[in-house]
Amino acid sequence: MANTYNMGIDAIIYYGTAGTTAAGELENVRDVTVSCTRAEADASSRSSSWKLTMGGLLDVSVSFDLILEIDNTGFDALNAAYMSNTAIALLILDKASGEGPDADFVITEFSRNEPMGETISYNVTAKPAATARAPSWEGQST
Repeated sequence: MANTYNMGIDAIIYYGTAGTTAAGELENVRDVTVSCTRAEADASSRSSSWKLTMGGLLDVSVSFDLILEIDNTGFDALNAAYMSNTAIALLILDKASGEGPDADFVITEFSRNEPMGETISYNVTAKPAATARAPSWEGQST
């Protein structure tokens, strides 16, 4: 019987220059979370005794652990984007040719973890940046 599940190990994060679709694979990543939410607007009126809600703006953020590897270009690109407060293109897919957010992101967290007896890693959080390239959802037909 064929496996019908996507496994986290098969997911991919690509990175690249802001303004372009990311193409370089970000290696040494683990525990990725893509958070998708929608703002809520209160649409209640006197015509109903129920509170009514309308969906608002979409929001996406991605967080992951990045294991420090010396002379890793992906790590260097994320570090440079964080330190210079500039956007970086990220494409976060659930598998090769899969689906996920594609946007220029700003790195809002780049925290280093130094546990004894384990690899040094960084907690990274990225959110869509205010650039000319609007966020999109790759792999979706609508």
